[in-house]
Amino acid sequence: MASPGEEVTSDESGEESNAMNLMEFSDEILLHILRYTPVSDLVLNVRRVCRKLSVLSLDKSLTHAVTLHKDYQVDKDKVKQLMREIGKEIQELNMSSCYWLPGSTVDQVTRCRNLVKLNLSGCNLTSLRLSKMLSALQHLRSLAIDVNPGFDASHLSSECKATLSRVLELKQTLYTPSYGVVPCCTSLEKLLLYFEILDRSREGLIISGQLMVGESNVPHYQNLRVFYARLAPGPVNQEVVRLYLAVLSDRTPEKLHAFLISAPGGFPQSCAVKNLLDSMARNVTLDALQLPGSWMNGSSLLQHLKFSNPVYFSFSRCSLSGSQLVQRVLNGGKDLRSLVGLNLSGCVHCLSPDSTLRKAEDDIDSSIAETLVASCCHLRHLNLSCAHHHSSEGLGRHLCQLLAHLKCLLSLALPVCAIADVSPVSADKPSVQPVANATSPSFGKKVRIGVQTYPRNCLEQGNSRPQPSVFWTLLESLPFLEQLELIGSSFSSAMPRNEPAIRNSLPPCGRAQHVGDAEVAAIGQLAFLQSLTLAQLPNILTGSGLVNIGAQCQHLRTLSLANLGMMGKVMYMPALVDMLKHCRCLRDLRLEQPYFNANAQFFQALSHCSSLQRLCIISRSGSLQPDAVMAFMSTCLEVIMCHMFTGETLTVCKTLQQSLIKSFQASRPALNVVVFPLLHEDLTEIIRDVPMMHLDEITLFKSRVAEEHPNLWGSLRR
Repeated sequence: MASPGEEVTSDESGEESNAMNLMEFSDEILLHILRYTPVSDLVLNVRRVCRKLSVLSLDKSLTHAVTLHKDYQVDKDKVKQLMREIGKEIQELNMSSCYWLPGSTVDQVTRCRNLVKLNLSGCNLTSLRLSKMLSALQHLRSLAIDVNPGFDASHLSSECKATLSRVLELKQTLYTPSYGVVPCCTSLEKLLLYFEILDRSREGLIISGQLMVGESNVPHYQNLRVFYARLAPGPVNQEVVRLYLAVLSDRTPEKLHAFLISAPGGFPQSCAVKNLLDSMARNVTLDALQLPGSWMNGSSLLQHLKFSNPVYFSFSRCSLSGSQLVQRVLNGGKDLRSLVGLNLSGCVHCLSPDSTLRKAEDDIDSSIAETLVASCCHLRHLNLSCAHHHSSEGLGRHLCQLLAHLKCLLSLALPVCAIADVSPVSADKPSVQPVANATSPSFGKKVRIGVQTYPRNCLEQGNSRPQPSVFWTLLESLPFLEQLELIGSSFSSAMPRNEPAIRNSLPPCGRAQHVGDAEVAAIGQLAFLQSLTLAQLPNILTGSGLVNIGAQCQHLRTLSLANLGMMGKVMYMPALVDMLKHCRCLRDLRLEQPYFNANAQFFQALSHCSSLQRLCIISRSGSLQPDAVMAFMSTCLEVIMCHMFTGETLTVCKTLQQSLIKSFQASRPALNVVVFPLLHEDLTEIIRDVPMMHLDEITLFKSRVAEEHPNLWGSLRR
């Protein structure tokens, strides 16, 4: 008989012999695994591991499409080496928002002679550099670039213009009034325009929207199939986009099937635009439509436009009544299974039959919601935020119960008041929380101030339904939901675009008082949730539901919390601290809360988020601990964006910002740090230097569900 020690050794050797070596997998399986590794890592690191991986890492299925977008560890030397190694193999290259790479590094793109698709949005690019680059890319069919002040189309060579003449899709972000390269693209089928022109220059001069002499070449739209324009706030952007639209009004392309214009605020309709819309009603059939609200309000346009198998509709902030929605958009309730995305954000009357007699807070007509759900049964992205959608009493007639039939939903945005239960019990008092009420301790029992008041077993409670709830039922019916937004109907961020910070906010809807910790806890059911936004939930008492989300939503990557609970005191801090300890996959965190104290306890908890890349804190009268921030940045090595706008003095902010840049810029080439007083008069000047990707995706608050066509920048052909 063998000794006990020998038996253990025998078992261990048996386990080792049964264990499979990764290199024993077939090439097909290994190639599938390697697809989840950034190409820069494959070429520069993985291929050096062994001979087999050296061959597989350079397989054409892995190197034909290279993405450096959000590959924050890539520096100029790595890019140069990457282009030398596989430049000739690359057919699609995405370098969008690589703002930290110098122009000389972007020049390395000329090594990729076989490029078909190139995205350089957010990269350092001059007209001369662009000309040299495009002259070498004769196979290019898709291009995305920025047009910055100083751009001069006369610098483009004949070889560059020849390449542009073959481009089929163009994405152009304008920071100065210009046609950019549009007049050179004579074969365009898809045109995406992003207008980010400020009304004043850095020197304070007013910028005119009139295009400079020599740039008035007529764009060629005859082959256009998709036209999209997104405008930042400001009259200059409206003025310039009208010049682009003027050409369309002369002759509407016969193949146009998607016409999308996203514009905030009022955007008056010009005569040329009216002629364009009339021409579209006569000559084209659309599958995607988005127009400014002011163009549709009081208009009979929807009666005349023709649609075929629509994929995306956006009527954001239109005074669209439920009757118009059913008759003109849903075609009388006929089958719209093709519809994938629907944005009704800010359409305050879209679920009521008559918009003229209804108050915004009146109950919705559930039959309209029923028609919507029945017609658009394959809807994947739905936005109903920025409105009061109040359900009336009635079995199975609550909006949440009706939306539960949309089994294909991947992203959903709702106003907080829309998920409030309207049962007789909840109509009189806020919903019972799944944990002890911190504000109502029993008689004779002392409660220490500052000690967390939710039970330690809240995670176990999160696995069972705390009470009958229409919101719980909704989420139970949507197990594959990836993005959820609950935004108060009257919420407005303290940091709007291109203007001073907002000092006062509107009070929340009364029904939002019935939405609290129990409803937040229900979100923990969503095992595949990747993005969560919670804004203006006044009845959050302890925040215990946040812990459920952190522990159970293990795929959560983006978290945005704003104005939860009482405004004068952050009651949910202990729960938030516990939640963050579970968020191993979290990459983006945005916190907007008055009087938020970003102290050592908070940053120690945040240090558990080992995947965190971007952090934004916005807090009127809030404070921070510089030492805690420095320690956090030393621990979380992936963080490349740190934006903090609080009530600290300008001196404290500048000192901390300089310390962060000095300590971490060298090891993190993409590092972007902004620490500044929220209510300072120069805030808008500071904001304009933030890379557009960070500003658009995290720093500025907005609803992002169904914000754009789901396949806006996809394949070249329809």
